[in-house]
Amino acid sequence: MVFHLKMIKENSSTKLNKNWRLSHKFSENVLDATKKFEKLITDKKEIDGLPATALGLAAQTAVSKGHENATAENGPWMITLDAPSFISVVLHARNRALREEVYRAYITRASSGDLDNTPIINQILKLLLEKAKLLNYNNYAEVSMATKMATVDKAEELLEKLRSASWDAAVQDVEELKSYSKSQGASEADSLSHWDISFWSERLRESKYDINEEELRPYFSFSKVMDGLFNLAKILFGIDIEPADGLAPVWNKDVRFYCVKDSSGSPIAYFYFDPYSRPSEKREGAWMDEVVSRSRVLSRNGTTARLPVAHMVCNQTPPVGDKPSLMTFREVETVFHEFGHALQHMLTKQDEGLVAGIRGVEWDAVELPSQFMENWCYHRDTLMSIAKHYQTGESLPEEVYLKLLAARTFHAGSLSLYQIRFACLDLELHTKYIPHGSESVYDVDQRVSRITQVIPPLPEDRFLSGFNHIFAGGYAAGYYSYKWAEVLSADAFSAFEDAVLEDSKAVKEIGHKFRETVLALGGGKAPLEVFVEFRGREPSPEALLRHNGLLPVTACT
Repeated sequence: MVFHLKMIKENSSTKLNKNWRLSHKFSENVLDATKKFEKLITDKKEIDGLPATALGLAAQTAVSKGHENATAENGPWMITLDAPSFISVVLHARNRALREEVYRAYITRASSGDLDNTPIINQILKLLLEKAKLLNYNNYAEVSMATKMATVDKAEELLEKLRSASWDAAVQDVEELKSYSKSQGASEADSLSHWDISFWSERLRESKYDINEEELRPYFSFSKVMDGLFNLAKILFGIDIEPADGLAPVWNKDVRFYCVKDSSGSPIAYFYFDPYSRPSEKREGAWMDEVVSRSRVLSRNGTTARLPVAHMVCNQTPPVGDKPSLMTFREVETVFHEFGHALQHMLTKQDEGLVAGIRGVEWDAVELPSQFMENWCYHRDTLMSIAKHYQTGESLPEEVYLKLLAARTFHAGSLSLYQIRFACLDLELHTKYIPHGSESVYDVDQRVSRITQVIPPLPEDRFLSGFNHIFAGGYAAGYYSYKWAEVLSADAFSAFEDAVLEDSKAVKEIGHKFRETVLALGGGKAPLEVFVEFRGREPSPEALLRHNGLLPVTACT
């Protein structure tokens, strides 16, 4: 028996190491494939519609690639697959051919040649299945769920509940886009393609709510957003956050270092923040991770706990010329999101390092604080405190705030299905898929998409080859946790809504309770118990569906 257990441990360890190497290679291939695509444009007509910020960034990229005389006004402009560039093109470029070229390049990243991730995907899935069998599980999803709040059945049940609640709304979204694009004279109106959806959605959103993301940028300067975020943390959790630049070495001149203090003025944590996109150095997306965790054992004197240190990384638009970093509202939401993760790491009261902060927290509960913080972006007082024009200091007009609030549920059905596709596909690959069997991973995606996407993906869609989350980001059989955590976070935020958000005393009391439960207890207590301790009951998806405008309207009788 001892020998058998030793073999299992050694085999499991070997597979874990091999899986780590494969995941690392997967991520490298995605980064290299992303960097490989460069499109130099010299005719400004080809990039008609791109906002000034995007033109400035494209010119700045061109300069970095050797086109020293490139300017935002006269070009040349370099388009890449890095998030700020890619998103600007699919949202704003009137040149449909350019949108198609960039979209196709994006969904086929790392799917051919030396950078092809397809064999790596199959190797990873094969190793995970072998590991599951070795541990006497039926599939890797069961292994993954063994340390999570959910079970495979409960995760699938939630996703189906959200899918069915979102489907009719998503169908209406597509019909609305067809009708609107036709009214604007679009020849493609009757057969919208994937590279048309984001473009026409943005135009429709602008027409319905008169909101242009680019026109909002001047109201969201990086420094003002951070000041408002830190003030919110003070109100809710009784902490002060101060710059501590120079106290610790940094890896880039743009990286900031901060000290977190409690109400007595004593330091309780620190964190780094690396905010800007650097295409040649950083992978896409945004994330938070620990530098060191809170720990009494690893403290210098063994009595006072070692303070936690976190790092937050984003890829928002950097300063261009003499302008500060001006953020889109989506980038503001991203900063709030990652800061939520950092708060759970930094405000922990667990002295045992293995369960302190984000450590030991079940994966499907770890997004609760981050998505909870996103809700505050729509809270009037919070938003108005950060939305100040960087040149005039004027506040965001009240009518714009109301439109922003209304736009929150814009095409919520489609956006919900977008995430549900990924979550269902992830579970399918880690429960039923047989590596090197009769069905490829891309076949599975097409099959899953038939019931999760109103407009199915292109036959040549290979987005899986760039799906860092589940193949290199720790979310294997765990992507559903974003929706699971949305349920938790919406329900948690509804505690503040129930108490009336304008009641500052009630908000502080509930904020303190949130800190002492969700943020303080870390992995030292089961997350369902923590949630019940905070909310007084088990979570319900009702608040999420209400926030997204997806609850059915009950007729009066």
